[in-house]
Amino acid sequence: MDDAFNAVSGTDRIELMQTFVRIVEAGSLSAAATQLGTSQPTVSRRLQALERALGLKLMKRSTHGMGLTQDGERCYAHAKDLLDTWRALEADLRGAQAAPQGVLRVLVPHAFGQDQLIAPLASYLRQYPEVSVDWLLHDRRPDFVAEGIDCAIQVGAVDDPTVVAQRLAEVPRIVVAAPQLLGNALVPQDAQALAALPWLALRTFYRDEVALTGPGGAVSRFAITPRMATDSLYALRNAAVSGLGVAIVSAWLAEPDIAQGRLVQLAPAWRAAPLPVYLVYPHARFYPARLTRFLEVMREAMPGVAGVRVG
Repeated sequence: MDDAFNAVSGTDRIELMQTFVRIVEAGSLSAAATQLGTSQPTVSRRLQALERALGLKLMKRSTHGMGLTQDGERCYAHAKDLLDTWRALEADLRGAQAAPQGVLRVLVPHAFGQDQLIAPLASYLRQYPEVSVDWLLHDRRPDFVAEGIDCAIQVGAVDDPTVVAQRLAEVPRIVVAAPQLLGNALVPQDAQALAALPWLALRTFYRDEVALTGPGGAVSRFAITPRMATDSLYALRNAAVSGLGVAIVSAWLAEPDIAQGRLVQLAPAWRAAPLPVYLVYPHARFYPARLTRFLEVMREAMPGVAGVRVG
C-alpha cells in the first residue's frame, strides 16, 4: 500500500482526496461530477485510483445507493482534516490580500434573489472579476453538503445548530388586498375585521392562522381557511392583485402595486412580525476568500437594500 500511495504525486493525492470527499458529501458519483465540473467516468476513475493507492475498499454499493465502508469512514475523516489543513496553509502562504477566485454557489430566496439582492451581487462580481457565482433561486433551506452550496441568504428563522447564521436585517410585512375584493366597503382599519375576508396563505410563513401586532403592542390572532396556499411570494402577490383574497406580503414587494392602485393596505396600523434576514453557511476550519469577501459585501450593502430594516 505504501509503495502504491507513494507512487502518486502530491498534487494527485490532493485531487483524489478532494474527489473522494465530494463523492461522500454529494451522495453519488454523478452529483459529485456535476459539482466538480467534470464527468462521472472521471470521478469513478479517481475513486478507483485512490482505492488502489491505499489498497482499501472505501465505498460499497447497494440497492439504496453508495455508502462508506469502515475504512472509507476513517479515510473520509482524515481526508476532511487533510484538506482543511491544506486550504488553511494555502491561505496563509498566499496572504490575506490574495484575490478571490473560483466558483461561489449561493442559495437565495426566489423573489428576494431576483430583485433586492442583484445590486450587491453585481457589486461583488465587479470587485472580484476572477470569481463567478452560481446564483440559485429557491424558497427552501439549503443542504450545504449534498448540493455543494457555499452559503445562503435566508429569510426567516434559522433553526439549524450546525450552521453559522449572521443576522443582516429584517423585512417588514403588511396586509394587502385588491380594491375589487372590498367592493364598496371601506378599507378595514381593525385587525379582527380581516378575519371575515377570504385569505391567501404563504406556506413558508403562515398557513392556517394569522397573527398581527398593532398599536401599543396589542396582538390579534385568528384562524384562516385559505382559498389558495403557495410557497412563492410572487404567486401570492399575483393572486392578491387578481382579487382572490387577502395576503401578508413583504412591504417592498407590495409598494409599487399600492402606489399604482392595484393593491391597498388593510388595517395599516397592524402588521405581521418582520422576517429576519440571515447569511448562513456551514461551520468550517477554513473559508475561501471568495466566500469571506462575499459575506463582507453583503453585510456592507444591506443598509442600502430597499425594503429592509437594519439594526
